[in-house]
Amino acid sequence: MRRNSKLDRSIKGRVALVTGAASGMGRATALLFADEGAHVAVTDLDPVKVQAVVDEITSAGGSAVGHQLDVSKAEQRRAVVADMVARWGGVDILVNNAGLVFDTPLESPDFEAHWARTFDVLVTAQALLIRECLPHLQKSTAPRVVNIASTEGLGATKGISAYTAAKTGVIGLTRSLAVELGSRGITVNCICPGPILTGLTESIPEEARQEFARRRTVLRRYGEPEEVAHITLGLVLPAASYITGVALPVDGGLTIRNA
Repeated sequence: MRRNSKLDRSIKGRVALVTGAASGMGRATALLFADEGAHVAVTDLDPVKVQAVVDEITSAGGSAVGHQLDVSKAEQRRAVVADMVARWGGVDILVNNAGLVFDTPLESPDFEAHWARTFDVLVTAQALLIRECLPHLQKSTAPRVVNIASTEGLGATKGISAYTAAKTGVIGLTRSLAVELGSRGITVNCICPGPILTGLTESIPEEARQEFARRRTVLRRYGEPEEVAHITLGLVLPAASYITGVALPVDGGLTIRNA
């Protein structure tokens, strides 16, 4: 059948960097991008887990390389991007997914240290990794940046003020850079996941997760990492060329529910 549409819904051959890709939403995103034909740089702190994801991709016939990456370290950010450019010729897609959370009340003796580390990883590193990729994104025919924020950036939970403030900052960063980079054709969006079954939520008892989901979400369940990954894919398609600066909740209806 002859196609009447003109815009491209394929990332085949595109070069993508995914941070925090050893588990959870990052892993699901890396696997999905590879399934769709992208070259994927899989990055995270744990090299063993990184290699496991790379092996999953390459054993299925996909294209991937792994890097141990602490996103707060400038020399590591530079090395990953340089390798991608040398290996695949550029960078088309950046997904800033690396994350952490500390349960640290304001009075805690660890508050200052946890606050600093949270902002280093969740906000500063996102901005600086975009900056590192910028010369290469500008050469892409479909440059895309997706920052992973959280519904914590749209509301708040007690005891994790650093995380809530940082995720709110990710939304602001996304909007600001969308304005700044829009004239260069670079789209910058963010996703705000709600309750998702990831490493950050696995320590919550199953009964508590189920109760929270029934009480707070319209769909009455936690989401799967791949459900978030598919929304990320939608935002990085070449056809997603007229959407930028959005903060998109992927939360099972959590943010719309009043009672």
